[in-house]
Amino acid sequence: MNSLPRFFFGPTRGPGSIFLIRLAVGLIFFTQGILKYTDPNMGVIRFARIGFPYPYFTAHFVGTFEIVCGFLVLLGLWTRAAAVPLLIVISTAIATTKIPELFRANQGFWFMVSDARADFAMFCSLIFLILLGGGAWSLDTRRSSREGR
Repeated sequence: MNSLPRFFFGPTRGPGSIFLIRLAVGLIFFTQGILKYTDPNMGVIRFARIGFPYPYFTAHFVGTFEIVCGFLVLLGLWTRAAAVPLLIVISTAIATTKIPELFRANQGFWFMVSDARADFAMFCSLIFLILLGGGAWSLDTRRSSREGR
């Protein structure tokens, strides 16, 4: 296996406590993905208000990635690979919803910093998961230990 596929899909090392980061990231993205299907204010209407073309398609497209990748992160299966699309999603969310707050009247830097705290935490957590992987209590580790037998 080449080094890049091995990095994204191979065994990971790290403490079992990485599960706590996976739990937070996985549940947040998984539930937010479901909301993009079930609550128009969190999905289609929000994407239309932000200015995305084809908001119905875009909301459901993003929601699907959030559901699938959030579930994979939660399980610790292909954790690094699943975190990459989520990193793109959260980066896009920051760029389209938080950065513009810097230039709106009555908002500015401190408003944006406060409003972006959860997004920033998810961004940093995803970088952490990409670098370290799913940890000892992940399906990635179980799968690799079974393959090594």
